Amino acid sequence: MDEFTLIERLIAPHAGRRDDVLLGIGDDGALVRPPPGEDLLVVADTIVEAVHFPHELPPSDVGYRALAVNLSDIAAMGGTPRWATLALTMPVSHPEWLRAFMAGFGAAGAAHRVQLVGGDTTRGPLTVTVQLIGSVPAGQALVRHGARPGDRVWVSGTLGDAAAGLPVAAAAAGSPPSGPASFLRERFARPTPRVALGRALRGLATSCIDVSDGLVADLGHIARRSHCDIVVAAASLPLSDALRAVHDDGAARELALTGGDDYELCFTVPPAAEASLRARLAELGEHATCIGEVQEGSGQVVVLDARGDPVIPVRGGYRHF
Repeated sequence: MDEFTLIERLIAPHAGRRDDVLLGIGDDGALVRPPPGEDLLVVADTIVEAVHFPHELPPSDVGYRALAVNLSDIAAMGGTPRWATLALTMPVSHPEWLRAFMAGFGAAGAAHRVQLVGGDTTRGPLTVTVQLIGSVPAGQALVRHGARPGDRVWVSGTLGDAAAGLPVAAAAAGSPPSGPASFLRERFARPTPRVALGRALRGLATSCIDVSDGLVADLGHIARRSHCDIVVAAASLPLSDALRAVHDDGAARELALTGGDDYELCFTVPPAAEASLRARLAELGEHATCIGEVQEGSGQVVVLDARGDPVIPVRGGYRHF
């Protein structure tokens, strides 16, 4: 199939539908109608085979993950996702691969009412770039630079699972994993964007970020942008039963601190707002854990063990260069 047939037959059927899209796939550009009284949020992520996901990952999971990591960025800013564009580079025209890829992409989009409104297809190494546009009530976006001394540091879900699941996802095809390995693989292949939680944090959280490159690395962005230090209690890190079943305490803690790819939300909240936070978590059925506090400082992240001694991670967070 040529690129136009691929778009018409395999991509457009999974685009989704929204009433605020005036013109979608098929023209030089899309026409969308932003909601009144809201600011637009624009995020983009590129994932490359053998860099961000293994060759062995099924195309349906690649498609799901490509949109989910962008949904997580919208969540980290307290927004509502709306419209997406997809730039897809493939080494060959492979209709069956693309059909499965779009099924995964469409599933992630349907879960959050995202419509695919345009993009591009071209030949080259397998690379997926998604731009996602959302909105947030004017002046209410969550940011990285608002943390203040005295705030508590919270994180949703559990940490380290995706990093532990990567080698499972990269294993040679065969019988599917079961038990803890299956759970960890799913956490890498199909992360859960905390979109509803991000919206619930508006008006409560003073700063927020999603955990993509590793907890310590991502908290470092908040610390530097907020001109403060962040102290993390290693004993408070939320670890799943599956992670503990596969790794000892030291290895599990290292993955939680530096592994990345969890796409959980890490945020700061003043103590006076914690009762409201707990109430909103209960309403959503979400779980979050207090793992530390913000202190006066110059942009450092310090991890302490149960005795108050510094924990030095073996490696830093993910870096592209």
